[in-house]
Amino acid sequence: MLLCGLQKTTLLDFPGHVACTIFTGGCNFRCPYCQNSELVVDPAAFPKVFEEEVMAFLRKRKGILEGVCVTGGEPTLQPDLARFLREIKELGYLVKLDTNGYQPEILQSLLEEGLLDYVAMDVKASREKYAMTVGVPHLDVSRLERSVSLLMGQDKIPYEFRTTAVKGLHDPEEFEEIGKWLAGARALFLQNYRESENVLDPTQNMGSFERTELENMAERARKYIARVELRGVE
Repeated sequence: MLLCGLQKTTLLDFPGHVACTIFTGGCNFRCPYCQNSELVVDPAAFPKVFEEEVMAFLRKRKGILEGVCVTGGEPTLQPDLARFLREIKELGYLVKLDTNGYQPEILQSLLEEGLLDYVAMDVKASREKYAMTVGVPHLDVSRLERSVSLLMGQDKIPYEFRTTAVKGLHDPEEFEEIGKWLAGARALFLQNYRESENVLDPTQNMGSFERTELENMAERARKYIARVELRGVE
């Protein structure tokens, strides 16, 4: 596992649980607004976090922490992800996976093995604008559709979809299309873009939306998804 960071405690990343967050390196998308850009393009620049250290930490924190969030980068690119999650589960922890959904076969395998207790999948844009939004010209949208269907077909595993709204990349009408795509989903969370020098492509004309604009986007998606909420928006 290419591990690039460990946040020892979080009350936000795993809904309803006290958890820690593990960051993996590398990603198959190039979203210009990505806040973890160094993890995406240059994970080797991070001091390596050794698995032995992580597992020792988890053993020590048993009874204090309830869950482990595995995020990135894109965790499903790690060839030994299943083995790593297996070891975490053996310690008695719940596991939450953050994913961009572009590896549906990996997601399916992890779900079938019972290694996931919560999944958060980023839905970056409507299907028509996906390739442009994630910076992958020859994107295969059907791979994302498979992951969406996998999650929406889950009876027991909680999941959520989430979209970061970026002025310059998204408009209110697009959330109508996202809503249609995810119609019947359990939950969609809208997050506002935060300006930062650390984004992947700071040269692009990107900005944040006003709360009223985000509420408009949420209302459009609520025509199709019962639970659409703003997250981290003042």
